[in-house]
Amino acid sequence: MKQAPAFLAPAVLALCLLGGCSTPPDDPAAPTTAAAAPSLAGATATDTGWIQLLIPMDDQAARLLDLAAGRASAPEVAAWATGHADEIHAELAGLRPLLRRMGLPGTNVHRGHDMPGMVTEKDIARSRRLTGAAFDRFVLRELRDHFGHSRRVSRSAARTAGNDEVRRLAARIADRRSGQLMSMP
Repeated sequence: MKQAPAFLAPAVLALCLLGGCSTPPDDPAAPTTAAAAPSLAGATATDTGWIQLLIPMDDQAARLLDLAAGRASAPEVAAWATGHADEIHAELAGLRPLLRRMGLPGTNVHRGHDMPGMVTEKDIARSRRLTGAAFDRFVLRELRDHFGHSRRVSRSAARTAGNDEVRRLAARIADRRSGQLMSMP
């Protein structure tokens, strides 16, 4: 489990904003910064950093939730994973258009990064090897970590985002993460 102190969530977001979490875009013609094609009034580097972090975090968490929905040994874990997979997929469906409105490429600038709260490829591979209660425990531990860290990052964005829409969305996601954590089996 990748646990980090609570104060690190804003620090991780700040490092990403300063360029510590960037890779070249898959599409060289795509804009690489919010300044290249701004289309969301008042969007700042904080807004950009938050959405470029949350989308890959959610993408990976969705993969694990989808896997758990079909493989969990405990019916309550499977039901919980199914419901929350649907929530994360809906959340992603709302985040991606916002990313485009910000003029940002759909490139995962965090590909290959092993950060607190990020379900990694290694985690997905490990979960595929586990069965029964060991699978359930692993999945719940990883998702608790994801929900906790994405809640902290979203709370930080809700306080500091430059765009009102981004600030409200970050606050709603932070609240949703609290509910997701409280509902864990």
